[in-house]
Amino acid sequence: MRILGEPNPESPMSPVLSLTQPFTPRTLNILRSVLSHAVSHNPHADTRPPTSANAAVLIPFCNVRSVPGILLEVRGKTLRTHSGEISFPGGRVDVTDKSFLAAALRETHEELGISLAHVEVLGEIGPPEINLRGDMRVWPFVGFVRPECAPSTAEDDALPSLDLLSLHSEVSPKEVAVAFHLPLATLADPTRCRASLFRETRPYTVVDVTDIVETAAGRRLGITGLSCERVTEENRNMDSQRSGRIEVWGLTGWYLSLLMRALQVHPSP
Repeated sequence: MRILGEPNPESPMSPVLSLTQPFTPRTLNILRSVLSHAVSHNPHADTRPPTSANAAVLIPFCNVRSVPGILLEVRGKTLRTHSGEISFPGGRVDVTDKSFLAAALRETHEELGISLAHVEVLGEIGPPEINLRGDMRVWPFVGFVRPECAPSTAEDDALPSLDLLSLHSEVSPKEVAVAFHLPLATLADPTRCRASLFRETRPYTVVDVTDIVETAAGRRLGITGLSCERVTEENRNMDSQRSGRIEVWGLTGWYLSLLMRALQVHPSP
């Protein structure tokens, strides 16, 4: 009898926490423990020389209507880079930021209107990666977002849920086209996941979120998350078959894959 993860019956994976029950103080402690062992030197990570520029992102866990998941955003269509793509909140580290984590939290507030007081930092998933242009190192942090500074609750009591309608009124319309909640259970759905190669060398999982984004935003935005880091004849044919799909891919998909592997939702390569 499953107590924690409730994985797909056809999957051999056994997640370390429930994919359907809301986050609780106990599951946040499980996340902290997992993340404390997740950051180490990775010999397969990007080996290009370090850059002088840095960026940081926050992977924000949250409950929405008592469903555990991750908050993501579709980048604004007017942004100069990666417009219309799925991403975590985050951005370039400023000289005023005291740390990479401080930058991730500042950017989360600027983009989604979520204040520092409403984010419980759980750790980081790493190592950092160089962005596609090769001019910036990106540091990934993990946190839990709650709607208010709620008093401490019992270990197994559900933590407060975010109100997405209220959140949408706080997002920066220039930077964020729409924010959406990706339930953890969808990440264990094999019909949504496809194998790919990050930077053409490292296996990772790309996740189809078309229906979730369209439900959150509607087709009026003309969003497309379908893109390739490098176009070849082979993946041109694949692209035509997947036309119109909105996917979590690239660096966002890579960090999501690392996190799901650490939680034993996705298998390690």
